[in-house]
Amino acid sequence: MADESVLTIQQSASHPRLEPRPVDEAVYARAQAEGLSELQARLLASRLPGYEGELAPLVSPSLRYLVHPEKLADSRRAAERIAQAVAEGESIGILTDYDVDGITSHVVIRRTLVELFGVPEYKLHSLIGHRIHDGYGISLPLVERTLSLKPQPTLVITADCGSSDEPRIARLKAAGIDVVVSDHHALPLEGPPPSAYACVNPTRLDCEYPDKTIAGCMVAWLLMSLARGVLIEWGALPDATPKLSPWLSYVALGTVADCVSLGGSPANRAVVNYGLTLINRMDAACWRAMAARLGADSVPFNAETLAFQMGPRINARSRLDDPYAALHFMLAESDGVANRQLEVLDQDNQSRKAIEADMAEEARTLATSALDANEAAVIVLLEDGHPGVQGIVASRLVQAYGRPAVVLTRAAAPNMLTGSGRSIEGLHLRDALQRTFELAPEALPRFGGHSGAAGVGVPREQLAAFKAAFLQAVAEQLGETPLYPRLWTDGELSTSQLSLATLVEIEALGPYGREFDPPLFEGRFIVEALRPVGAEGSHLMMELSMGAVISKAIWFRALTPGELPSFDVGDTLHCAYKLNRNRWRGREALQLMVEHASPV
Repeated sequence: MADESVLTIQQSASHPRLEPRPVDEAVYARAQAEGLSELQARLLASRLPGYEGELAPLVSPSLRYLVHPEKLADSRRAAERIAQAVAEGESIGILTDYDVDGITSHVVIRRTLVELFGVPEYKLHSLIGHRIHDGYGISLPLVERTLSLKPQPTLVITADCGSSDEPRIARLKAAGIDVVVSDHHALPLEGPPPSAYACVNPTRLDCEYPDKTIAGCMVAWLLMSLARGVLIEWGALPDATPKLSPWLSYVALGTVADCVSLGGSPANRAVVNYGLTLINRMDAACWRAMAARLGADSVPFNAETLAFQMGPRINARSRLDDPYAALHFMLAESDGVANRQLEVLDQDNQSRKAIEADMAEEARTLATSALDANEAAVIVLLEDGHPGVQGIVASRLVQAYGRPAVVLTRAAAPNMLTGSGRSIEGLHLRDALQRTFELAPEALPRFGGHSGAAGVGVPREQLAAFKAAFLQAVAEQLGETPLYPRLWTDGELSTSQLSLATLVEIEALGPYGREFDPPLFEGRFIVEALRPVGAEGSHLMMELSMGAVISKAIWFRALTPGELPSFDVGDTLHCAYKLNRNRWRGREALQLMVEHASPV
């Protein structure tokens, strides 16, 4: 079952409208011509509007569709610098972001250097910033920490960060440290950081890599794969040195958790598909520990397991505390160590949920003025909010109100606010922030991110100016787009389709994720039975009938604690639901996962 804290709308929130996804007729016809079922063709055609590329790499994801890493601008120069450091026994720093993408990048780089390239552990330094004390990217505290290392590294490899950190990179360069940046975040308008020895980033204007949406961990994996090739060319490694394909398990996790596109991206679909196969072999202690925690019925893992079970636990640590426990969990060599580290992550995740619930409630209260004024975005300042939970709360606001949201809290620096934004379909958030900066540069000294998510730094006295400029930037992009909470559905299923066979048909099109959403159907059902479940009675277990077919259903967070449902046995419900495989003691049955329901 999905984590009950995933994006589901409570009855008390604004009721979303259920709207059928538009279907691209050309893609629909091509998909059926290539042998897909009617349902599969419809699912594909509603997720790939305007897609003109080949369907096979998306429908049957495979590593053979990956493009050679040399297509990444600067990758050869970066790989040769890494190879030189390995061959000459240099001390190397690995500097990554603290989220799941950063942690999985770190694991890929570190395991490659140690296990494949033979670099001794003592020559490596793990540099991961603390979200609260250090902030994102190559922060000043991380630079100071790097400069104080003994022996000082002569090379720092970044992953999932660095593209916007020229001043700090220049500081490292001045101290004699080469910085190889590997990242996937949008570059500043002025281009790659000039002080970096190399900058490998698919969003570079001069980059020929065809897939601009790959995650930071994938950029790191491609770069380290190329470094392996260089070392073999130089004779520094034997030809038989294993490839990096086993590390694609980590790349799959980082790709799903970082919410990069799983739509028209052959690379992302391939690595998630292949990575899940590796994960489900349960070769690494971290996967075994997670399977034990979630129960035998959770295996095999799918993309939703990574998104809603693994991802939040790894992220929770860096949201609330020092991120190294997450790294130790991923690198654990024994089940005992993995289980101990997972216990820490799990406790943090429970704390995160409690903090998030309080912040989300306050944020919804503060959002009313923006809604009353029909503003194009929701911007709230939570004075006592935890900065590590801003992004999740912003996601809650987007889902509840159907408009982009920025959640701000106090920053560590005096008179500064820090914030996270989340977007809606049709708004490129990073571009909107770039426009905000053009309109009011003094109100946005620091920002970064991509189309769906971004981070900002705002001087407290400039909050009003930031808000005005951001609202203008959003309005310019969205134009007259109506803004309200909506759930895109894939239409109705017949009674004969309410079966595990339909679920098999759907699963064959996976993996699902951002820009390739899991199928959500709508339909009318009669309530045959219902009972509140869960520690606080906030979930509803139901039996729903359509014609002669009765299906078991679960609706997470349907009720606020102590609240009664607004419907009863015998009532007809209009539901938005997903099909789910409920495993119990080795048996499988179809279960409906209700996302929204209202009495007819």
